[in-house]
This record gives sequence, C-alpha cells and structure tokens, in this order.
Amino acid sequence: MLVQHLGRMPYHQAWTLQQEAHAAVLAGGCERLLLVEHPPVITFGRRPGATRHLLAQPSQLQAMGVQVVQSDRGGDVTFHGPGQIVAYPIVRLADHNLSVGGYVRRLLEVVIATLERFGIVGRIDPAAIGVWVEHEAALRKICALGVRVRRGVSMHGIALNVSTDLRWFDLIVPCGLSRPVTSMQQVLGDAAPSMEAVTAELTRRMEMVFGQALTVRDN
Repeated sequence: MLVQHLGRMPYHQAWTLQQEAHAAVLAGGCERLLLVEHPPVITFGRRPGATRHLLAQPSQLQAMGVQVVQSDRGGDVTFHGPGQIVAYPIVRLADHNLSVGGYVRRLLEVVIATLERFGIVGRIDPAAIGVWVEHEAALRKICALGVRVRRGVSMHGIALNVSTDLRWFDLIVPCGLSRPVTSMQQVLGDAAPSMEAVTAELTRRMEMVFGQALTVRDN
C-alpha cells in the first residue's frame, strides 16, 4: 500500500487524486492510502434530503470562506477543516476478503484502536455510523465515516477530529444527527497529541488491519 501525505489540500483537488488512484488500483496497481487536511468545506453525501441539514446561509458561508461540495460518498452532511485528519483508503475489498459492511467495520476498528493508543475510549453506536466517545455526560462523535465502493474498490473514508475548532459544526447538523461532536483536544486537553503523532498511529493501524507493508511518499 502506498501512503501519500497530501498536506492541506482543497477538497476538489484531493477528490481528483482519489479518482486517479481508484482507476490505478482498479487496473491492478498498488493500493493507496491518501492522508489529507482540508481547508474548511462542507460536503453532502448521497443520502436523500441531506441538504436540509445545512444550517448556514450561503452569504454566511462565503464570508467565512467555507466551500460547499456535493460528493458521491455515502452518508449525510459533514464538515472537514483544519485540525482534522482525513484518510482515504483506496483498496480492493476482494483482496482482503471483505464485504462493504466488513470494510466499514475495519475502518471503525482502526479509529478505535488509534484513539485507545492516546487514552481515549471510542465506541460504535449501532444506531449511528462513526466513532463515538463519552465526554461531559454525553455521547459525542469524534470521527465521521462515509465511503463509496465502485467496482469493488473503495473511495472516501474517515475524518478524525484531532484539534478541530468545533464551532464549525454549528453550521450543519452533522451527519443529520442532533448530537454533539468532540475532538481529541477537547477530551484530553493539554495532553492531546499532535496531528503528526495521530497520523503516524492511524497509518500504523491501517497497516495492521490490511496486512501490508506501507511505503510512504510525501507529495
């Protein structure tokens, strides 16, 4: 698996790279893991009615410099921005003996194991996709998940809040659920790890789950 650290990159540019990687993997090329941090962007998934969960007016979004994108991933509406690690695995599910549901569970397991490394107990909620943590007497989402599998090869992936400014989520109803969100920084305070440390652990966990050596290439 080839790991590409894309740095901070606009959503559309990273989406184009995903599509190129998907074509290459579909043709038999090396599987990919794209790691990126996006400038502020709100994306809609393919779930019907997702646009009604946008709370901000277009003029407000424009003034704040927030893009709005209709994506082809699954799920509802979510926010990507600084302080959030976004991981896009481009893998052939059949090579790992995974159904779509099994693949989603593997991604959730990767996030939960990553959080555990830094002292956070993450959990799966059967009623809502993503990874959740108990914080300040409430179950809060710390990682969103939205994927697409086309011709047996995955696209899109996970978004883990490390030090994200949570006020951005006031612009939407995250994933269409009236539930609070959180970040590793909010949970751990001054003990929160750096983006680099979390990225390294997330990458290591991907290697363990998918069982392949990772060759890192920085763009």
